[in-house]
Amino acid sequence: MAEAYERFRPGYPVQLVDMVMAYAGQPVQTALEIGAGTGKATRLFAQRGVSVTATEPDGAMLAELGKNVPASVRTAQAAFEDLQPGKKYGLVYAAAALHWTNPEGRWSRMAALLEPGGVFASFGGPIRLADPAVEETVHAARAPFLESDEIPSPDGTPPDHEMQWPGTELQRSEWFTDVQQSVIERRVTMSARDYVGHLSTISAYLVLPALEQEQVFSQIMRVLPETVELVADITVHLARRR
Repeated sequence: MAEAYERFRPGYPVQLVDMVMAYAGQPVQTALEIGAGTGKATRLFAQRGVSVTATEPDGAMLAELGKNVPASVRTAQAAFEDLQPGKKYGLVYAAAALHWTNPEGRWSRMAALLEPGGVFASFGGPIRLADPAVEETVHAARAPFLESDEIPSPDGTPPDHEMQWPGTELQRSEWFTDVQQSVIERRVTMSARDYVGHLSTISAYLVLPALEQEQVFSQIMRVLPETVELVADITVHLARRR
């Protein structure tokens, strides 16, 4: 799926890096990225002169990342839980990847990777069809295979709650303070084919049997207009290591 991730998943705006750097309040020299994927976020931070170490458990993803990031980026094939404490970083961040980590000991592990006063950042969010009529048609097309393609909140926080996950966990953690949540509003236009390509990278579809994947994508493709407008807002959570 690495090539599909790189081709169909939208990148991140420069505004995101500005937000993280402003929160840090001082120059960020080093960063550790958790679950870097194909490096959509990696390249933004590296282009700001941050010395980034990108970690990712999947070798194919790392190979794709290597094609797209500056040579200065260090890489390590490792899951978050396998990272050994030792070197500490000014910033640790996860781009649409934190939900893959093990909740047990998550924040003590995270804190062990950060300098005192260092910053943790998590950002991402679902991509939704902007037109309610198109959304309703797509929902009906996928209903025989999937009720929903969204990832439920890992800690059960309702979608209308003021503070969303992982901010909810960070607020309860003894390791972090000054928890902030912000939203970067974003609209994206894609061709119908690219939108279906994007869906092929979403975990709700990936876990379906191959035949069902083929069927649901065919059904969705059949009901889409030529191009679709998407709501692709990015929710950003920031916290500081005590």
